Amino acid sequence: MENQRLQKYLSQNWICSRRKAEEYIKKWLIKINWEIAKIWQKIDPNIDKIEFLDKAVEEQKKQVYYKLNKPRWIVTTCAQNNEINIIDIVDVKERVFPIGRLDKDTTGLILLTNDWRLANFLMHPRYNHQKEYIVETFWKIEDEALTKIENWLFILWSKTKKAYVKRLASWKFSIIITEWRNRQIRRMVEKVWYKVKKLIRIRIENIELWNLQEWEYKHLTQKELNNLFKILWINNKI
Repeated sequence: MENQRLQKYLSQNWICSRRKAEEYIKKWLIKINWEIAKIWQKIDPNIDKIEFLDKAVEEQKKQVYYKLNKPRWIVTTCAQNNEINIIDIVDVKERVFPIGRLDKDTTGLILLTNDWRLANFLMHPRYNHQKEYIVETFWKIEDEALTKIENWLFILWSKTKKAYVKRLASWKFSIIITEWRNRQIRRMVEKVWYKVKKLIRIRIENIELWNLQEWEYKHLTQKELNNLFKILWINNKI
């Protein structure tokens, strides 16, 4: 393998974007063969040892990414509290954790990974990552109520950010939110005097549930990962 710029190597191995690599190099966070890296340096990945935050890049490349269709009554946590949790229902050799949560009654898409940096970026409130849900109510929900949900409501001591709502039936609608508040959609629906009958998350950014059945899980495809990291890079988030 030919020598290549350090920034390019880190980018190709999903460590960070080239722009972020330059920032990390300037902050002395990257080492080559135990010495502080320089902006202009080239490396031979077969010979040189590259470290980021004192951890070998080769170790960081062993990160894994799954998507799961969470069934009802499963707790979205790794903690053991005499309940069946999200880790109990997957059989993977890696030690993974869920990105974000779904309450017991909510089904749908959960991402599982051992990549803490990705989890932090997806959950940080300032990044406005999209999450899409299908909501069913017990009776017909009026347009006025949907408009209020879409614009803003005052819940959990602050206003909600603008949501994106699309009616699917008299008692069903899709909603896209960019926040991670506890039971947020249920609280929003209750705020306009309706009650959620069924709630399912179908998308996080570009990662979609598609035809994944409840209890089923699988690796994210390379295409899904490529597009996800591309979104983060374009917005200078990772």
